[in-house]
Amino acid sequence: MDPATITLIILGLAVVAFITNKLPVGVVALLVALALWATGVMDLGEAVGGFGDPVVVFLAALFVVSEGLDSSGVTAWAGQALARRAGTAPRRILIAVMVLCALLTTLLTPNGSVAALLPMVVMLAVRAKASPSQFLMPLAFAAHAGSLLALTGTVVNVIVADASTDAGGGGFGFFEFALIGLPLLAATIAACVILGPRMLPTSVPKNISPDLSRHAETLARQYDLTGGFYRLRLRDQSALVGTVLRDLDLGAEHPGVRLMGAQRPDRSRAPALHVLGPDDVLVIAGPPEQVSTLVLDSGLAVAMRPLGTQAAGGLVTREAGVVEVVVPPRSPLLSERVFAGMQRGSDLVILAVRRRGKEVDGETDVVEGDVLLLHGAWPAIDTLVDDRDVLLVDSPDLLRRQAVPMGSKAPRALAVTLVMVLLLAFGLVPAAVAGLIGAIGMVLLRVVSVPQAYRAVSWQVIVLIGGLIPLSVAITESGAADLIADGIVDLVGDAPPFVLLVALFVLTGTLGQVVSNTATVLIVVPIALAAAAETGYSVQPVLMLVAVAGAASFLTPIATASNMMVMGPGGYRFGSYWRLGLPVMGVWLVLAVLIIPLIWPL
Repeated sequence: MDPATITLIILGLAVVAFITNKLPVGVVALLVALALWATGVMDLGEAVGGFGDPVVVFLAALFVVSEGLDSSGVTAWAGQALARRAGTAPRRILIAVMVLCALLTTLLTPNGSVAALLPMVVMLAVRAKASPSQFLMPLAFAAHAGSLLALTGTVVNVIVADASTDAGGGGFGFFEFALIGLPLLAATIAACVILGPRMLPTSVPKNISPDLSRHAETLARQYDLTGGFYRLRLRDQSALVGTVLRDLDLGAEHPGVRLMGAQRPDRSRAPALHVLGPDDVLVIAGPPEQVSTLVLDSGLAVAMRPLGTQAAGGLVTREAGVVEVVVPPRSPLLSERVFAGMQRGSDLVILAVRRRGKEVDGETDVVEGDVLLLHGAWPAIDTLVDDRDVLLVDSPDLLRRQAVPMGSKAPRALAVTLVMVLLLAFGLVPAAVAGLIGAIGMVLLRVVSVPQAYRAVSWQVIVLIGGLIPLSVAITESGAADLIADGIVDLVGDAPPFVLLVALFVLTGTLGQVVSNTATVLIVVPIALAAAAETGYSVQPVLMLVAVAGAASFLTPIATASNMMVMGPGGYRFGSYWRLGLPVMGVWLVLAVLIIPLIWPL
């Protein structure tokens, strides 16, 4: 059996495996690579060479850049800005997200724009009380349409423009693609708005992140932090120095003021018989005007002002945050005496203690199941993630991403992204190099840590793309592409021009569902040029149609990396894509056949 036939059989079996969804997509991709080696179509180096392909390197780097934008608060800022303008109406959010993604794609490629916007879109979906599945597939489709707005939208555009120039038909201008791209984008948005609610899943994935964008206000309200407390430090000449703690009666001269507890300079709890000295801290509650008088009369210094509902924004800032922790069984904290306002360690303060749903007033011994509300610097809060003494209710990292827009690392993240975008836009370096510069910049400037960068990469996508790239190469080199091309040319024959356009669209669109659009266009461009030469048609409309069909990767998750990126967060199955993708692809076919000959005459 010749290599072309074997390759087509492997391709068919892979498609069946993907559709039946009996095996993980990554396993199927690896089996494809092994099958190409086992059948002798490729040697071992070629069969596993996809994992070293520049496309795979570029995708991995984009995940790290996306993590930098997300963890630094840039995506949270963009999401909040978009939410302010679009509100919480799902339809308005969908339109705004798709337009933003299409515009970003002109500079960042479809994969880059989807990777950058995906966390923000999930957050917007949660805030709108809608399933992310209603937004994420349209996001990927908008990226495909956006790739046709400018020459830099995708590598495919550059391939087509170069082929047109080499064939003597003249190249395409930087924004000339938008002549067909804008109608296609408008049609894609309309199709997703009208058909999306009916065609896309409505179930919410189990691993979806909660909306913590207004977590500070929720905590301030639930813990009734309106009054709050003050941490007051005794100065050297304070009138309270030398007073026994249990004899201290602040409410006698300052009505409403009450002592909640005290700490020594080493932050240990001061017992009732402790004699107050310089730098001791009193934790008190009471009316602000009475507290101010006490500070002046007793020679005290304010070490910490209260954080209440009126200033809930102070609970979560760039420098500090808040977190709820539960005391588990066998924790060393059990039986420790604590009180609201007590400082633990160097950077954490207990804002409140709750037991069985009710707030504990005054000093208390910690018992199993107590909930402590802690406030402090982010590094101190982050250490609690691996602290086995307490259990975190919500992820500090997730809270910081959603509730701290434009954090202190945001300028560095934006600068790195801008450099990468400029390198891509002007073609100064290969895409993989630009992506690596962006990823390394995020790590070197400490926007993301090295472990964080590793966690950011979606290894399922990397394995899938790396395993299927050899199949694309085999289809070209084995002669399988030539077999398909000969059949198309024989089928068209002397039919009217639009038949050739339809045939080329169907060929390109079909291959593009299982092969990367770059590989697909590289396969089809020679076929299209040969067909144009035989029929006497101009190369520009034929090649522009190939570019459009190459971007119409809507029917499978393996069609593009951007489709694959949204599969997990959207809770999609392999067969989820064609339900919405087929109508969108049909609209693209009609518009392409009608509009392209009008702008670029045959």
